[in-house]
Amino acid sequence: MATVEQDVDDLTDARFRRMSGLGGGLPPVDRTGLPPGPRWPVLVQSAALLRFRHWFHPWLRRRYGDTYTVRLIPQGRPLVFFTRPEHAREIFAGDPEVFHAGKGNAILGPIMGEHSLLLQDGAEHKRARKLLMPAFNGHALRDYQSLVTELARADVARWPTGEPFRSLDRMNALTLEVILRVVFGVTDESRLAQLRPRVNRTVDIGPGILLGWGYPRLQRFGPWKATVENQRELDRLIYAEIRERRAAGDLAERRDVLSRLMLERGEDGADALSDTELRDQLVTLLLAGHETTATALSWTLYEAGRDPALLARCQRAADEGDDDFLDAVLKESMRLHPVIPMVVRTLMAPVTIGGVDLPAGATVGPSILVAHQRSENHPDPEVFRPERFLGQNPPANTWIPFGGGVRRCIGAGFSLMEGVAILREVFASYDVETVGADRPKVRNITSVPRRGAPVRMRPRR
Repeated sequence: MATVEQDVDDLTDARFRRMSGLGGGLPPVDRTGLPPGPRWPVLVQSAALLRFRHWFHPWLRRRYGDTYTVRLIPQGRPLVFFTRPEHAREIFAGDPEVFHAGKGNAILGPIMGEHSLLLQDGAEHKRARKLLMPAFNGHALRDYQSLVTELARADVARWPTGEPFRSLDRMNALTLEVILRVVFGVTDESRLAQLRPRVNRTVDIGPGILLGWGYPRLQRFGPWKATVENQRELDRLIYAEIRERRAAGDLAERRDVLSRLMLERGEDGADALSDTELRDQLVTLLLAGHETTATALSWTLYEAGRDPALLARCQRAADEGDDDFLDAVLKESMRLHPVIPMVVRTLMAPVTIGGVDLPAGATVGPSILVAHQRSENHPDPEVFRPERFLGQNPPANTWIPFGGGVRRCIGAGFSLMEGVAILREVFASYDVETVGADRPKVRNITSVPRRGAPVRMRPRR
């Protein structure tokens, strides 16, 4: 008789086999008439887009204009970038039955799973989003805020003082704790200790691993094999938590995201989400909301620590409960230092965007890196200026860290609430000094501070 552990391992292995092929199920692409782009080998273009994005995106726009094509593995499938806000609006407003986001995110399939909100399209995506939405509405966010504040206050109080440290590392540890306790709802210390290293190894995968998933045979070797083995261990822990939570007698009293999702019921009164669906959505929330928020927060400390006037304004906001200003600072950090480089959709039928006729099978999307740096969108784009977000919003489709349209990140509100709560505790407690310059580097699908945004903290006088 198969053990529960073996059943979980079989689920993990089957997911990797099923989800590792990139570009499956897509129609053949008519490549004639596409916007211009480099003629480099497909592997070189793929590596440039993943590994050297901060140079590649601006270079492409300078070289080819507002619209350009990159060809990616496998099979040289075209990715057409648009960099003007009116084009982003057309893409975000496109018919979701034609503009499929899930296929564009297929590179994440082996980790997130086929039920992931980021990988689903059409009716499946609509159903999943409807089930997840109550766990992220305003009422739910207010419930989470006190716990996030409590976790932040306890963690920030332990930060080292007087000596430089990598703020990214501290923020990663803190946002991971928020995910595990507020989203997963894990309270058992032994399970938390098991989960933390497995989650960190899941997040810490480089572009080579992502590219390698296009070639499933690599899973038998080296780092690709290690990724699968780590996923087996992580899945065992997550499924164990799900099984135990379903049996908990206090499920209705719990306020974490997982417990809320378990209480959702289908029209027949049965559980709306299966264990596998819950697993996939939890991992999606983990990958989408852990390092991304931590990176934005570390860049925020980096900017505040190099500008005494900005730091003083942040500290005053923390003292006075001015969350609007802290929210503006966090949003400006996301603008100046994008964590995710692009938003993509794969076309299931021919469409016209910005006057360009595009074939079925092509992938399209706005470049977040370019949109956030266009001076037409944000005057003096290289300047850190939170006032852009005070009492106003930037022009539509010029600030898009969470995407847009019906596919806008479901956790956007949670991320901003969490970020403001953490910044409030930091600025209420410390003077912040940035230690040296920093710049972005590619980690996987995200970009992080190369040096970890080092800072020195001193208790406020």
